[in-house]
Amino acid sequence: MPARRTVTQRTLLLGVGAAVALPTLAVLAAPAGATVATTAAARTQTYPVPSSRVLTVRGHGFGHGHGMSQYGAWGAARRGLSHQKILAFYYPGTTPGKVTGKIRVKITADTTRDVVVSAAAGLEVHDLGSGKTYALPQLAGARRWRLNVDGKRTVVGWYDGAWHRYQPGGRAALVGDGQLTASGPLTLWLPGGTTRTYRGSLRAVSPSAGSTDRDTVDVLSLDKYVRGVVPAEMPASWSAEAVQAQAVAARTYATWSRDLDPTGGWQICDTSACQVYRGVDGEDPRANAAVTATARQVLLSGGKAAFTQFGSSSGGWTSAGSRPYLAAKADPYDDFAANPVHDWSVKLTAARVQAAYPTLGRLKRILVTARDGHGQWGGRVSTLRLDGSKHDVTLSGDSFRAAFGLKSTWFHF
Repeated sequence: MPARRTVTQRTLLLGVGAAVALPTLAVLAAPAGATVATTAAARTQTYPVPSSRVLTVRGHGFGHGHGMSQYGAWGAARRGLSHQKILAFYYPGTTPGKVTGKIRVKITADTTRDVVVSAAAGLEVHDLGSGKTYALPQLAGARRWRLNVDGKRTVVGWYDGAWHRYQPGGRAALVGDGQLTASGPLTLWLPGGTTRTYRGSLRAVSPSAGSTDRDTVDVLSLDKYVRGVVPAEMPASWSAEAVQAQAVAARTYATWSRDLDPTGGWQICDTSACQVYRGVDGEDPRANAAVTATARQVLLSGGKAAFTQFGSSSGGWTSAGSRPYLAAKADPYDDFAANPVHDWSVKLTAARVQAAYPTLGRLKRILVTARDGHGQWGGRVSTLRLDGSKHDVTLSGDSFRAAFGLKSTWFHF
């Protein structure tokens, strides 16, 4: 992920094993049976390794817990909450706003330095250096067009079984970076011969002045972009108000990311390091309807787009994030029968822990030394210590979770 962005853990485990990203709603009351620890957060909890040498890890939720729980949004919608109320619950203190304009999305699957598209009606190339636009002709046999690099210059070519150079406006090369646009969506050719379809324009962007490399960047309106995001982050089959909440959260997150780098060659990527974007191929009519119903809507804080992190499941409590509106609060909407990750359980062998941390020797016990203080067991694990026969190892809850693929840091043994 780009260093200027913050990774948000948004992968959602569905019953069929599909991966999706969803936001987390804030809640008004603790889930049934949950206890709020007032002192447990600072009290060491000791878990000896049993004679079987197998630990059972039980936990709640999936993801970091900041902001909207996507399952929680669905649960709230099933209870009749509008998308506005869902968002107000998960991002308290934010206010509704409107945005316009375009966003520049890096297409990470196109790892080559050229940008190749299928021939299309109304295809034209725009020279960002000179500001001039040239219509590309309908040449007999031309099946593809591309922007490539000759030395450090961007050049245009066409393909009919072999590549040929084309000189727009009689120029051998463009003055600056190039951009391809057509009357409709563009079909991008990826390494290996596969294709993807994108709305807007596809641009070959120099990572730095004079570079011989190029990044492939999709330039399109925010609402067209969000069409390709929402079904990748939340099943479009879920309740309409939940999908609308996801559309606003995704549009807001994209605007926040765009505001970080208004003049950059690209402002957001298309993977879970930013938020997942799959272009036209990933669109769904139900999600498109949600985008239309919430057109231009975002959440604001201090007059600027909020950092609307979201995750699959809060497990019954959202966790405090880096903004006041990413507050820790009980989430009553996350716990319902269709949520397979509100509660979870996995087996973890002592041998696996010892293999991950060989300085330990033989694992004797695990000591949870700090939790966040919210919910059952004292909440999410902040720090823990592995007590070994040779050495002890102190870890953050996040590090332990990552090492063993746990769904969240809200767990006990």
